[in-house]
Amino acid sequence: MKIEKKDNLFVDIKQLIEQSKANVAVTVNAELTMLYWHIGQRINEDVLKNNRAEYGKQIVVSLARQLQINYGEGWSEKQLRQCMQFATAFPEKEIVYTLCIQLSWSHIRLIMFMEDPLKREFYIEMCKIEKWSFRVFRERIQSMLYERTAISKKPDETIKQELELELGIRN
Repeated sequence: MKIEKKDNLFVDIKQLIEQSKANVAVTVNAELTMLYWHIGQRINEDVLKNNRAEYGKQIVVSLARQLQINYGEGWSEKQLRQCMQFATAFPEKEIVYTLCIQLSWSHIRLIMFMEDPLKREFYIEMCKIEKWSFRVFRERIQSMLYERTAISKKPDETIKQELELELGIRN
């Protein structure tokens, strides 16, 4: 009986630790994603305020150099441009906050360059519902699930087939 209590205690504590680790990962991801959005929004405001393309390009290059000196290589011009695109694709802070709790920055980077908001929303919702990993999410986008679903006479069946395919991959 004592061994059983010890095992239950271990299992309970292990679950608490794992849950806390998962919560920390979600919190860190959400905070970083919000940081990227705020940076993109701030740069966009400055560039748009001056309304000159050449000025904007110079600002981003100069800012990237300064940030790399202070914070490392992760703050390249490419990263800043991704932040800018993120803020452009998702202009509402409340939506971004909800999104970054549910999806990782890697997931968001896959969809933020999609011009069609309906297509973006489709993939966001499917990813949230099905809890797709980054790899699966990328595969679904590359397989043109949205387009195939949109042109299908039976979109529910198209989605169902994709989900069955996914389940086959998982098992």
